[in-house]
Amino acid sequence: MVAQGELWLLEAPSHKARPVLVVTRNQAIDALDSVVVAPVSSTERRIPTCMPLGSDEGLDHDSVASFDNLAVVPKSLLTARLGMLNPEGVQRMCGALNALADC
Repeated sequence: MVAQGELWLLEAPSHKARPVLVVTRNQAIDALDSVVVAPVSSTERRIPTCMPLGSDEGLDHDSVASFDNLAVVPKSLLTARLGMLNPEGVQRMCGALNALADC
């Protein structure tokens, strides 16, 4: 089962497999076929909409989740759970979402 704040490997037919961070709220995930994810990249940008991630979250190298590039993907393309955010990480995710909306 997929949950908010988890990192998963996304394997889309037309793209290279890459890690993503699940953003969709837990209350909606069971009812939906797709979820909102933030793609994870090793290209580090020091902006409020990029959230640093690393080994504490289950990744093998330092990366960032990019909230400026959110995507909706079918849950069926999430093939392997890589890790998850701790409570502090969830707060950082909320901060990045707030920065995205600039509200």
